[in-house]
Amino acid sequence: MADFSQLYISLLKPEALSSEMHYVATEAMQKPYAGVITAPVWTARVATMLRGSGVRVASVVGFPHGANKSTLKAIESTSTIKDGADDIFVSAHLVHLVSRDYDAIRGELLEIVKAARSTRRDVAIHVIVEAPLLLSLGADRSEEAIAVACRAVRESGCDGVVSASGFHRAGGASSAAIDALKKHGEGLAVIAMGQIANASVAQAFISGGADRAVVDPST
Repeated sequence: MADFSQLYISLLKPEALSSEMHYVATEAMQKPYAGVITAPVWTARVATMLRGSGVRVASVVGFPHGANKSTLKAIESTSTIKDGADDIFVSAHLVHLVSRDYDAIRGELLEIVKAARSTRRDVAIHVIVEAPLLLSLGADRSEEAIAVACRAVRESGCDGVVSASGFHRAGGASSAAIDALKKHGEGLAVIAMGQIANASVAQAFISGGADRAVVDPST
């Protein structure tokens, strides 16, 4: 029997219908998955559906490209946590990641962490760093970019680092991305996310070293 205890299931396409969200939440309870990842607009409804099931509710922030101002990301974090999110998946600002600007990455995340933890102390905060994009920068820059991203995530008080949104042209989760995040992500949960179509592929990432993985059936 397949083990879903380290897997999340997501429905993040912008045109997702209520019936599709209901299906994903039901699927998460039946398996059961560790959690459901949803857009903020669905968080309250999914939290109501999953109440008492033991399945975690996760919501995305600044998704998918991270281009919102940090103040807006902080507000979105607070709002979605109040709606019932146990975890938030934050899209970091890509310009800071690509330029390897540790202070800017950490500064943005600190603002989000402060707002989130003042709303709910035990909320889990994971950061999407688009590792495939960083790995495309070239041998002389990619290693440093991954290392800086992981350091900023860790030292801002976040809990996990996430491979990809699945919405960037650089691609989704990959073995190379997970290997790089594991190398530099000491103390962080490493989460494989991005264009993972089913549980079998997700579990292969777990076997390959990821701590958790996210299934996106709409891929």
